[in-house]
Parts: sequence; C-alpha cells; structure tokens
Amino acid sequence: MPTLDKLRLYAILSFCGATSLMAQDLAPRAYFVTPIHSNAVVLTWSFYHGQADFSGAVPIEGATGTYSVPVFTYVHSLNFFGRSANFAASLPYGVGNFRGTVLGAEKRAYRSGLMDFSARLSVNLLGGPAMDVEQYLKWKQKRILGASLKVVAPTGQYDPTKLINWSINRWAFKPELGYSERWGNWVLDAYGGVWLYTTNPERFHIPFPVPQTQAPVGSLEGHFSYDFSAVMGRRMRGWASLDGNFWWGGIASVFGIPNPNTKQTSSRLGATISIPYTKHQSVKVAYSDTTYSRFGGNYHNLQIAWQYSWIGKHW
Repeated sequence: MPTLDKLRLYAILSFCGATSLMAQDLAPRAYFVTPIHSNAVVLTWSFYHGQADFSGAVPIEGATGTYSVPVFTYVHSLNFFGRSANFAASLPYGVGNFRGTVLGAEKRAYRSGLMDFSARLSVNLLGGPAMDVEQYLKWKQKRILGASLKVVAPTGQYDPTKLINWSINRWAFKPELGYSERWGNWVLDAYGGVWLYTTNPERFHIPFPVPQTQAPVGSLEGHFSYDFSAVMGRRMRGWASLDGNFWWGGIASVFGIPNPNTKQTSSRLGATISIPYTKHQSVKVAYSDTTYSRFGGNYHNLQIAWQYSWIGKHW
C-alpha cells in the first residue's frame, strides 16, 4: 500500500468514537465504518457539574454535584456475517462532591469509586459491508443504517444505606437504530433508542432499602459534522460537529406505586472537535449543556479524550 494511503487510513481511524459513559451523553459518529481488525484505546476525562438526580427517593432541595469521571475504553471492529461491526467496552471511575438541603439542613458528601462497566455492539445493516484495508480505501460512505445494543452491568460501588452511589445497582439495556449520510465533507447522524432497566433490589429508602423499578427512557440524538480534509489535507482528517439529544420517560416506582414527579423530559446541545496529530493518535474535546430539563439531566459536561488506534491483532 502506498505511504500516502497508509497515513490517510490512520487519520480516518483516529475519529472512531468511543461509547458514551453516561446514559444521555452525546456520541457523534457512533456508526462510523472502519476496516476489520481496527482497534482503538481511548482514555477520556469527563467533568460534570449540575443537578443531582435522586429519583424522588428523599425530600432533598437544591441537590448539586461536581464530579470527574476518567474512563478507559477499548474498541475493536469485526466482520459480523459480512457486515461491518464494532465492539466497545468501557470501565469508568468516579470522583466527586455532592451537596443538598435535607429538611432545612445542608448536607455534603464525597464519593470515589468504580462505576458500572458497559459494553456495546453495533452492526451496520445497510451501506457498511465488512472490508479489509485495501477495500476500505476504495470505499466511499453514502448512506448507512445501523443497529446497536448497549449493556450496563451493575459492577460499580454501591451501598444501599447511602443515598449517593456510583452504581445504579441494576442491569440496563439500550437497543438503538442509527442512520448516517454523507454529502462531501458533511455528515448527518441520527439515532433513536430506548433504555430498559431491571429492578434495583435495594434502593435507598427511609427507614430501610426497598426494591425500585423504572419505566423505559426513550431517546433521540442527532449530529451534523464537517470533515476538515479540505483544510488540513488528506493526511490529517479532523472533524467538528454540532450535537443534540432529547429523552423522556423513566418514572420510578416503589412497591408498584409510580412517582410522577420523577418523569424525565430533557434535552441537551453541544459541540465536538476531533484532531488527529499522528497516524495513530488523536485528541477529542466536547462540551454540552442542558437546553431543557423537567427532571434530571440538568448539568454541564466537558470531555477531553486521547485515542491511540491501530490495525491488526497486535500493537
């Protein structure tokens, strides 16, 4: 393969995105196609500040949190019955401070510990066949239709006698359909999915923990991005995007009695920029903020990620 094509391929790999940590984070180019046996290691630092959501468990007023979440993610592309597919696994760790007013008294809490492990499998059903390196360099994206399943396992730090925990203490599943279309340097992405939750057997409750269920949460997400290949050259294909989402539902219930005050209806807007600086490495910066929040999801988020990517079974 010519040297120019190798550099171009590594530049393309540098904007293969990692899975999102938080349930409603924004993830541009989630169905991006890469050659089979492509790999990426991503180290992400996320900073959050804003409303703390306690699912109506206790009468807390003005609850806020300021916390950082470093995340380790591994991404691998594969051939899934002739279609391009990606598998990603993420392990986050949370460190943060929380405060709120309970019955007129201000309370503070500090938490540090592992958060829940997550894994995601995505498959491009239309417009994204499985390709080796040579085939991929001749391929041009037009329209892609994909599907994915994300699973969150309750492996994080959890204590039912404490209100604030890093784990949700239940399994969560998100099936999703994704659409992507390219016009020259412009790319439009749109996703629609739903979060499904199992029962939390020991939700914090006064005077003792109780089982809690949560209704499904529907989500819509969109991204409009631009490749900088015309400006930076084919060897360094960075990109930038405008991001937005909307989600609703998620009413929490205890003993089968729903709490309508916990119904979520929220949306976020943000922007992302990704810059590759070597054939293997890239840096991505993203910021998003709440545009509307009825309950939950009212926070500022800044993300900085470093990615190392390569092709093959070895480094």
